[in-house]
Amino acid sequence: MTTFAAKNFTGTDSRHSARQPDRKPSGQRKNAPDNRRLPGQVVLVLQGGGALGAYQAGVFQAMHEAGIDPDWIVGTSIGAINAALIAGNPPGGRMAQLRTFWGSIEQHFGNELSRYLSPAIDHALANLLTVAAGIRTFFIPNPLAMFGQHAPLGTGKAAYYTTEPLRQTLSELVDFDCINEGRTRISLGAVNVRSGEMTYFDSREERISMEHVMASSAYPPAFPAIGINGDFYWDGGIYSNTPIEAVLDDNPRRDSVIFAVDVWNPEGSMPESLWQVAGRQKEILYASRTKSHLARQKQIHHLRHVIRELTKGIPEKGRKSRRVKELASWGCHTTMHVVRLVAGGLRDEDHLKDIDFTPAGIDARWTAGYTDARRMIDARPWDVEVDPTEGVVIHDMPDAVGKPVAAGIDGFEGRTK
Repeated sequence: MTTFAAKNFTGTDSRHSARQPDRKPSGQRKNAPDNRRLPGQVVLVLQGGGALGAYQAGVFQAMHEAGIDPDWIVGTSIGAINAALIAGNPPGGRMAQLRTFWGSIEQHFGNELSRYLSPAIDHALANLLTVAAGIRTFFIPNPLAMFGQHAPLGTGKAAYYTTEPLRQTLSELVDFDCINEGRTRISLGAVNVRSGEMTYFDSREERISMEHVMASSAYPPAFPAIGINGDFYWDGGIYSNTPIEAVLDDNPRRDSVIFAVDVWNPEGSMPESLWQVAGRQKEILYASRTKSHLARQKQIHHLRHVIRELTKGIPEKGRKSRRVKELASWGCHTTMHVVRLVAGGLRDEDHLKDIDFTPAGIDARWTAGYTDARRMIDARPWDVEVDPTEGVVIHDMPDAVGKPVAAGIDGFEGRTK
């Protein structure tokens, strides 16, 4: 079994030295970082989705190798954890910390027994182990939960698991001083337990701490709410698993290239069994109406650009009037390119895929994210000529819906050598 030392996540333990998670040295790039090649700030938007977050890590690796550093990362749930791992380290150390984290949360049922089991049974047993025992570097069963569902445990302890192991893991891998230096802006989505309102903890507005990351990934009833300044917060994904809204509603608006990474596919095949129905229902629920959000924002920004164009037709004397200035302020000149990267799914996966922390599952999703992002980056869709009345331009992945993930490109082998 591949394991990690309890207090050391440096990746040097001899027990897993033969399984280094990537074929490239830490920090190695194909191109020097230069965001000036893109028309605006670079934003990385990461959904929640548990084990599906390995796809996000693959996307970031492709960006990293292409020399594209995010100026701003917005995330919720596992997206918030990946965001902290990226923003909480200097550019040269980000890939190493991502690989270390994802290696530390691998779930192995047991190498010896696995020899005698089919892959499907081995996978099912690994998922069962995750539910029963948790993952020792991420979450473990909360003994207080044994008192039953009606026991008054308190808001901060009412959960089936405790995430204190995650706190310890992240304390080894994330430098919060680095986050708060302002090199990379970070926004983490969480929902206020009392008010039910969505909140984005933003490093531009406040100092980001471990509590903010823990709150954004506190998915109930599995994980307990996290207290911050007298209020308790849960995973923002239960309110909206599409944190791109934080970017499109930001003020002041800026030209942007937004890499929107969706790990839940809103489109899929027709389910034919109760098991498939459970999986399809989960996809629809956590995709959080990404397309409708984008369509609405596209309409709003189009109207803003129309206002700007109409204002140009007003004589200069009229544009100086207070009323016209007030109305013209609703106009906008920014262009936002939304590059959508949607995880296609693995063969034979089911509705438990978000707890599929098996090495094979993590590797396959990491490779898929890398493959999809690299193809998008190579295509450079943001270089197209844009209609002056369009404020939001959406670039979708071609032929991605409903297809199994690719095995990789140009010899890429995921996290393993």
